Amino acid sequence: MMIDTNQLLFERAQKSIPGGVNSPVRAFHAVKSSPPFIEKGEGSILTDTNGKEYIDYVGSWGPMILGHAYEPIINAVREKAIDSTSFGAPTEIEVEMAELVKRMVPSLDKVRMVNSGTEACMSAIRLARGYTGKDKIIKFKGNYHGHSDSFLIEAGSGPLTLGEPNSPGITKGTAKDTLIAHFNDLQSVEGLLKKYNGEIASIIVEPVAGNMGCVPPKEDFLEGLRALCDEFGVLLIFDEVMTGFRIAPGGAQERFGIEADLVTYSKIIGGGLPVGAFGGREEIMDEISPVGSVYQAGTLSGNPLAMAAGYALLKELHENPSHYKQLEEKGAYLSKGLKSVLKDTGIPGTINRVGSMLSIFFTNKKVTDFSSAQTTNKDIFKTFFNEMLKNGVYLPPSPFESWFLSNSLSYEDLDYTIEAARHSLEVLRIN
Repeated sequence: MMIDTNQLLFERAQKSIPGGVNSPVRAFHAVKSSPPFIEKGEGSILTDTNGKEYIDYVGSWGPMILGHAYEPIINAVREKAIDSTSFGAPTEIEVEMAELVKRMVPSLDKVRMVNSGTEACMSAIRLARGYTGKDKIIKFKGNYHGHSDSFLIEAGSGPLTLGEPNSPGITKGTAKDTLIAHFNDLQSVEGLLKKYNGEIASIIVEPVAGNMGCVPPKEDFLEGLRALCDEFGVLLIFDEVMTGFRIAPGGAQERFGIEADLVTYSKIIGGGLPVGAFGGREEIMDEISPVGSVYQAGTLSGNPLAMAAGYALLKELHENPSHYKQLEEKGAYLSKGLKSVLKDTGIPGTINRVGSMLSIFFTNKKVTDFSSAQTTNKDIFKTFFNEMLKNGVYLPPSPFESWFLSNSLSYEDLDYTIEAARHSLEVLRIN
């Protein structure tokens, strides 16, 4: 009998790491399973410690847009590491990275590098408050902006009530400054802006939601947010941790033709290494220390290894925009195949997709917000996920996370995934 190295490692990990993981979703609680421990990745394929291979649709939660172990990134990191892994001092690659980001996203005048998406969003909110002199922010139910205190807030009885903390350790004082609106519902936003007129610093939004599954904005939603922010003197922050450099070279701002006042990044900007960034108009960004009085710092911000990896990836995407066309085509191909499988098997489902982000919801409802996303059948997803994993397809282990496609996926990979989905749903129908 073969030894299950994954299970042994998980049992060992739980003795030294809370829950055995360093980020909660990795524990596979939502799918009532235990995680494979990944040993290596190459292109579209992951290999676990048992030697089992999987077609990867997590992609390290987004940054592996050109696949694992992408040679230019590996080479860039190797070359930088020879000179040392970090200095805590300025380096040329930080400047080159900021200049490249500005070329790809023309609405940005200045960019500050940080170490994670959480840090980027936390810093952007602080900057917005410091710039405007106002305390409150609006976020959307079902949008996730990292685990800083201001963002781990759920709505009370409705969109016009103050938020309540939904994690121990967050004070009611912090929660009272976070207002909750409904994604794709401009009326809920306008109601908050009118009720707390003159008190709101910013609205922060995932332009394409990715943490309640992939949920696109309605046609007029982002444009309406921009207009409301202008009317009420509020800063608009796009959280492009997922969408930045993925759904277009210039991210959601380019794809939807909307300019935000501040934008946050992570994932792709580091090529798979821990990194984040936020940027915006010069007059706002110059409120950040050492130019302005809003304090933000990070010992390892602009780390040369992360900058080298991110620069190598963004340079390839900038110089070869055909990657986006190919990703769009692969996303459409996979979506069409999965829709056919749902129809053939009779399992209720709807598929949302924006470019190379995709989600299956096991519901007959159109999914446009957090409430409709919650109608997905979690039991069906659990069986579907575990069957797909058994058949060598690695999906996000939650019904409320987006899939991320990489351009290293072949059409053979996509066809295999579609047939694995058919098999998995046939198991559900039989049982």
